[in-house]
Amino acid sequence: MNKQERVSSIQMSMLFLFFMTGSSIVIVPASLTNFAGNGAWISLLIASAIGMALLSGILYLNRRAPDLSLVEQSRSVLGNGLTLVLLIPFTCVLFWNVAGIVIEIGTFFKSTMLKETPTYAVNTMFFITIAMTALAGIEVIARMAAVLMSLMFGFIILVWILVAGLYHPEYLLPIMPDGFRPILSAAYVVYGFPYSELIVFSMILPFVRKEDNSKLGKQMYLALIINALTLIASVISSIMVLGPLSGSLKYSLYQLARLIYFQETIERIESVIGFSLIIGFYFKASILLLILIKVLKELLRLKDERLIVFPLAFVCLLLSVTTYTQESELEKIVNTTWPLLTNLAYILPFLLILLVTFIRYHINQHKK
Repeated sequence: MNKQERVSSIQMSMLFLFFMTGSSIVIVPASLTNFAGNGAWISLLIASAIGMALLSGILYLNRRAPDLSLVEQSRSVLGNGLTLVLLIPFTCVLFWNVAGIVIEIGTFFKSTMLKETPTYAVNTMFFITIAMTALAGIEVIARMAAVLMSLMFGFIILVWILVAGLYHPEYLLPIMPDGFRPILSAAYVVYGFPYSELIVFSMILPFVRKEDNSKLGKQMYLALIINALTLIASVISSIMVLGPLSGSLKYSLYQLARLIYFQETIERIESVIGFSLIIGFYFKASILLLILIKVLKELLRLKDERLIVFPLAFVCLLLSVTTYTQESELEKIVNTTWPLLTNLAYILPFLLILLVTFIRYHINQHKK
């Protein structure tokens, strides 16, 4: 894991798609439908449009300085002092972000497949795994993504196909029985998770090979569109199968997999589907830990970030087993507190860096 590592623009876009879809495909459909009902897919359209705008800002900064991460860009336009003031909260929230993803993994296992296994045991196993993955570096992660992403998306599509006989399109109506306000509330929730989190992904964009920078924008836009379509399709399929229950049953896609039954030859495949969905959690947690390592390396000006990989994973593990003692607390934070935290810690510094960069660039262009 070093500065000389490089990946192609396609590999970076695949990592971005994993980052955006990995955990959200499991969590978002049920929580979103619980807020917006049949209009949940409209909430996703709104939130993904905001995500597209944020991605445009990230790509603008990347075009201005493709070799600089967000921390380095902040130093170049805001100075070291203001960068520390802005990015210390950024780093603190990033710690909680890593811990939160693994908490969701533990909660998923505890609720579905490993009901007798202590949560701390699941969390410890995952943090050891993601720490070793982050230590291997972005090139190794990118090569793994090519295989594992096809596995995850293949199983997701397989679920959609195998439950097709249970679809009831009439469940999709009425679209807005309670008006537009619940749809906006749901859009705010899904904006907070996962779309506002895409800001942190700008930390690893400098790993793209220079010759591929010109293609990066189109491929990342395509990845975000695939992410939005996948979430929308999952929401719609859940509503068509589960109807009014789609908002109250957690892990909608897993619940759909439990209903698959085909001539006594294909049944009880939810465990296979569950483990394929865990791949998404694992990849997002690995990428977030890699980003956290890079942020601290650049803020503290460390020469070798390998020394802090396992200590950071251990701190995040402690957060994951002590921060949220009840599942209801985590759900409340994801739905209400998390969008506010990401706005203050992620979006605000990013917008300030973007604004100053934009103004400086155009002033320099005017002088020329």
